Amino acid sequence: MIRQSSVKPAPASPSPPLVVIVDDDPAVRESLDSLIRSVGLATRLFGAPAELLQGALPDVPGCIILDVRLPGISGLDFQDQLARQGIALPIVFMTGHGDIPMTVRAMKAGAVDFLSKPFRDQEMLDAVTSAIERDRQRRSATAALDDQRSAYATLTAREREVMTHVVAGLMNKQVAGMLGLSEITVKIHRGNVMRKMGVRTLADLVRTAEALGVHKP
Repeated sequence: MIRQSSVKPAPASPSPPLVVIVDDDPAVRESLDSLIRSVGLATRLFGAPAELLQGALPDVPGCIILDVRLPGISGLDFQDQLARQGIALPIVFMTGHGDIPMTVRAMKAGAVDFLSKPFRDQEMLDAVTSAIERDRQRRSATAALDDQRSAYATLTAREREVMTHVVAGLMNKQVAGMLGLSEITVKIHRGNVMRKMGVRTLADLVRTAEALGVHKP
């Protein structure tokens, strides 16, 4: 008879952030790969944008280091394509032939940085660090919004009615008059809404409603 060990396995360590490197120059890719891995980050290397779109990326915080001038499609056009496809990884651009209009376009579209070659290793590492932190914040905000949507889905139709009137600034007595309910019933519904939505104050409920797009009546 085989006895189970009483020693529990150690929990798996979280995967390191991922830096995706897109450049058609193998020497540049290898140099950046070595630099990024030297600080404990994972990498994926691609010689062209199409290669990136063909494969799935792990669901971890990360960013993309993208060359502006690539064969077939420019890095700026690829940035637009990623946005259309819902790929929200922050981008750090690099180029040997940058100009102000290119930089402005990239930054307006959400790029974290725009580095001119040759750049110092620390400049790239600083840009990558900022990009990964931005992605962490985005993921955290997305997760929080998903939780809020799940909580909102648990509300009854009447509780949702009460919530829309409450976040519009109406008092319990006013809500009761509009919905044909007693004031005590409105208070009960309001308490249920606060509890289910996981908020403690009216201000928190208003912010949650705005994030969810709950329209005021």
